[in-house]
Amino acid sequence: QVQLVESGGGSVQAGGSLRLSCVASTYTYMMGWFRQAPGKEREGVAAIYTLGGSTNYADSVKERFTISKDNGKNTVYLQMNSLKPEDTAMYYCAAADYVTSRWYVASAYNHWGQGTQVTVSS
Repeated sequence: QVQLVESGGGSVQAGGSLRLSCVASTYTYMMGWFRQAPGKEREGVAAIYTLGGSTNYADSVKERFTISKDNGKNTVYLQMNSLKPEDTAMYYCAAADYVTSRWYVASAYNHWGQGTQVTVSS
């Protein structure tokens, strides 16, 4: 069982930045970030293939968020810039035991972190 520990959430004003970190207990093939706002479904934000480093983003965060990795530390980061109030949500780190093009689908991931809250005020 892969354990994931997120950190870096918090409160920020619109236009600000935050960086989320997720440390995995072991190597995984694909890691992603999802978010869930109250009353909404969990949505894929970004994902990275840990072997080649290819990345994917939801349209709503392109040009503002950047996912990156440090394989030596089994850590994935989500740099979030130009934050908007609509980015407010609980953010979850997820890891998959295999690579899939359906990075945005929650069921593609086998392991989940406990979540970290991001709140953006206007």
